Amino acid sequence: MKRRFFLQSLFIFSGGLIMAGPGVLAQSKKVKRTISGTVQAQGKKLANVIVSDGSAVVTTNKRGRFKLPCNPKANFVFVSVPSGYAFPTENGVAKHYLPLIPDKDNHYDFDLVPLSKDDSQHSFIIWADPQVKNKQDVALMMQHSVPDVQKLVQNMGPDALVHGIGVGDLVWDNHRLFPQYNKAVAAMGIPFFQALGNHDMDYRQGGDETSDITFQKVFGPTYYSFNRGKAHYVVLDDVRYLGKEREYDGFITAQQLDWLKEDLKHVSKNKLIILCAHIPVARVKNNEELYSLLQGYQVHIMTGHTHTNYNTAREGIFEHVHGTVSGAWWTGPICTDGTPNGYGVYQVDGNQLKWYYKSTGHDPSHQLSIDVQQLTDQKRFIANVWNWDPAWKVEWYADGNYMGALENNKGFDPVAVRTMRGDQLPTRRPFAEPSRTEHLFTGHVKPEVKQIKVVATDRFGNKYESTAG
Repeated sequence: MKRRFFLQSLFIFSGGLIMAGPGVLAQSKKVKRTISGTVQAQGKKLANVIVSDGSAVVTTNKRGRFKLPCNPKANFVFVSVPSGYAFPTENGVAKHYLPLIPDKDNHYDFDLVPLSKDDSQHSFIIWADPQVKNKQDVALMMQHSVPDVQKLVQNMGPDALVHGIGVGDLVWDNHRLFPQYNKAVAAMGIPFFQALGNHDMDYRQGGDETSDITFQKVFGPTYYSFNRGKAHYVVLDDVRYLGKEREYDGFITAQQLDWLKEDLKHVSKNKLIILCAHIPVARVKNNEELYSLLQGYQVHIMTGHTHTNYNTAREGIFEHVHGTVSGAWWTGPICTDGTPNGYGVYQVDGNQLKWYYKSTGHDPSHQLSIDVQQLTDQKRFIANVWNWDPAWKVEWYADGNYMGALENNKGFDPVAVRTMRGDQLPTRRPFAEPSRTEHLFTGHVKPEVKQIKVVATDRFGNKYESTAG
């Protein structure tokens, strides 16, 4: 994607503690060591809880104790929060980890809080690419996106269990805005986990091993897992910085794959796997290695990055690529494929998952748009059903008469073309251009037809409709 960028430099010193990247810490931690600790909840020792430093993966014994060999390059020890327990947070931001202190402390304790209700039914939202670059972007996020989530959560009821996951590009190279993103998280009032995006990385400070220094300082480890109900959540870093300018690719490091292999050894095959990352995994260079680890599980992958919305499936793995909170980089109400600015909403019931796309500022029933164009001797309509997948059915009516099913076709959303095409549009950031999508449905009618209605039925039997003249 062609974009104009700027890089904000950050001092990474806080209270005298230097939060160094793995390559730097490796120089100061030459001596191998073992770290240990306990996991408990209100004085009760918790057994069989996964604890890791991002390399070794162990479980606590019946006394809640763990011991693991510490990787010299590790920066954190983290607990994979077990089902039935609240997510540790600080103003909403997940704090399921403790920073490792070189040569000073080898003991780390985690104190969890049990939930007051069963968590087999819960919800989560996926925020892709808030990507704020300046104060104006932050204002739009706080004035539109945050209140939309607040209303959604409120409508779920006071006892609902709901959390959020930001799948990268939380900011747009301006890392001084991480605190503003965190204010948005705090205002939404739900626990929020984060994944690293390409615009969350530090450039020109070395290679991939130093590109996440600032992110780690603010959000902790870049890959980890946690549990809720019968769902096991995994967050990965699939952005590899290539060490030159802003060049990167989609790649999952061997260390992460090794860690995931060990992590999944403690996860039964009847659990639902929710895997979150930034770049669509279908585009990741070594994705076959990841897919092989996930065989036999029911897997849903949550990604962003493209500023478009679409769904793909292969061999039991369903990937949801999300339309973005920022749309087309805060230039208007839609993404480059015509999907409204928004986010994904997911409902977990046991190991089953349902979902819909929530358009910012709209009711959840807003799932499609229709654009009608007057041609020489007929009208053409284009319906955009942005969260479509092949299990959906899309039908249409002309002046109340049923006309049959529509087949999806590739093309450009008409509104995106009118508002983004050309080097002068959109006015605020004219680099944004419309992108082709597969979730369009086209039909033609005679000029005298006054009303066109399109009804879309999703894979769960929910019907959505829109009309146009």
